Amino acid sequence: MSSIIAITGASSGFGALTARALADAGHTVYAGMRQTAGRNAPQVQAAADYSREHGVDLRSVELDVNDQASVDAAIDRVIAEHGRIDVLIHNAGHMVTGPAEAFTPEQLAELYNVNVLSTQRVNRAALPHQRKAGRGLVIWVSSSSVKGGTPPYLAPYFAAKAAMDSLAVSYAAELARWGVETSIVVPGSFTSGTNHFAHSGHPADSGIEAEYETRYPGLMEQVGQKLAALAPEGADASLVSDEIARIVALPVGERPYRVHIDPANDGSEEVSEVTDRIRHEFLTRVDLADLLSVRPAQV
Repeated sequence: MSSIIAITGASSGFGALTARALADAGHTVYAGMRQTAGRNAPQVQAAADYSREHGVDLRSVELDVNDQASVDAAIDRVIAEHGRIDVLIHNAGHMVTGPAEAFTPEQLAELYNVNVLSTQRVNRAALPHQRKAGRGLVIWVSSSSVKGGTPPYLAPYFAAKAAMDSLAVSYAAELARWGVETSIVVPGSFTSGTNHFAHSGHPADSGIEAEYETRYPGLMEQVGQKLAALAPEGADASLVSDEIARIVALPVGERPYRVHIDPANDGSEEVSEVTDRIRHEFLTRVDLADLLSVRPAQV
């Protein structure tokens, strides 16, 4: 069955790949990105070209996740054109690299805004429509750093992704009785097919950064090389987009609560198995086991 899908952060990386994979599967996909008439105009044209050349329904939409008015306008467009939004994909995010101490509190707040508060803006615009319909799917693109091995110099990004993942866990239970499913997709470190590392931000306090360089010279280069070496040949970001397309295609009630795509195997899946089992057991103990899966909403 064809779905109406909105995805954030779809100008490049996981987002662009996922938008195309879902369009290829026959869905109508709204690829959200900011500055569609400016910096991302080439990406808008590329999406239009792809849609025409492949005979699919891939539409770019202006969607700045840091601007509630922009988010509202994007979701309003989807509803105006189709009357529903079946799948919402939280993919937008930004990475920074460097010693934690060298980032200002304002930089951490900005990163939290992009990676966490953005999901709340989009949810408040889109979820009322899904709850009213009594059905829907929300996919959160998390990170294996939330529970897996965490190299240094990525602390602000890791902290923000952990907050987003925690939000997703709570939303999963709170949306279940409305008939809205949740899937948390957990990519590991992909050094090809994304722009996370290439476009990462840097600390504002260059003095502190320089001091750390005296004790940790070339650390990020070392980490990058080791991560690339850990990944098996052919571990491309398209593994993530393919998995998201697979999840969307599954019948209601059969979509996974959490799934890992982690070529480097940093331990996140093993830890998540424990935490997700404890969640399952605890909700059962407090007589809320029905929140572990969706059921038809009372509309």
